[in-house]
Amino acid sequence: MPLRMIFMGTPDFSVPVLRALHAAGHEIVAAYSQPPRPAGRRGLELTPSPVHQAAEALGIPVLTPVNFRNADDVEQFRALGADVAVVVAYGLLLPAAILEGTRLGCYNGHASLLPRWRGAAPIQRAIMAGDAETGMMIMKMDKGLDTGPVALTHIIPIPLDMTAGELHDQLSEAGASLMVEAMARLERNALPLTPQSDRGVLYAAKISKDESRIVFSREGMAVHNHIRSLSPFPGAWFEAEIGGKVERIKVLRSAPADGHGEIGTILDDQLTIACGQAAVRLLKLQKAGGKALDAAEFLRGTPLLKGMRIS
Repeated sequence: MPLRMIFMGTPDFSVPVLRALHAAGHEIVAAYSQPPRPAGRRGLELTPSPVHQAAEALGIPVLTPVNFRNADDVEQFRALGADVAVVVAYGLLLPAAILEGTRLGCYNGHASLLPRWRGAAPIQRAIMAGDAETGMMIMKMDKGLDTGPVALTHIIPIPLDMTAGELHDQLSEAGASLMVEAMARLERNALPLTPQSDRGVLYAAKISKDESRIVFSREGMAVHNHIRSLSPFPGAWFEAEIGGKVERIKVLRSAPADGHGEIGTILDDQLTIACGQAAVRLLKLQKAGGKALDAAEFLRGTPLLKGMRIS
């Protein structure tokens, strides 16, 4: 029989999983999401999250508690009488009362190969570290941060030119089919659970604003990995003096390159930049308020010339 289910998620990443579970015929009695946040150019409009909007479109009731410190919110969750809760990028640590508030527990879709990259930013951290692969994992949640036993795994390679945005989309789609499979096995009482290893634990800390600036004193490959790990959002950036004014420019795509020179120097007419070791070529750039452009088109409107230094 289909499961009586609560779905908990917030961003775009979670939406394919919600839709796939709904299409599989499960009874989703409620969707939990982060409360509407200010959006729009002036930040005055409260905008529901992508999961909130998707759930309403499917006719699923939506609940948006700030947290579960209020006993009424916990009781409301338990009163739904769900068999299971599915959690994908919800954005809140769940207390024990919620983890134990369904018949079969809470199952999380996490975008890494646990125990590597537990925490908030596993996609970005995997690329930043130059990992050759990552994956989606379905685990049964416990009181720790992404420490529960793993049920299913889907491995995805990370090519050297893949950006965080591209990996995000692949993982999201993989997570949808993997969670449907996990819930089908759970229905049959045939879902395996394997404890995580205590070895190889790494934490994927949330990306801070201070990390977005490109540090060209690093080795060229590390600079390339940094750029693609933050593309398209929040976007790695550098500053350059253009027409007597310092401008901030985002880099959305790059490639490792050969070359050497003073750190931050433009080495040629193709935007190859000298790094601490070797170099990096900037392939796609965006000025504040402008369109993202390939390097050749960008250079036609912005004079970044050989011999200039950027930082």
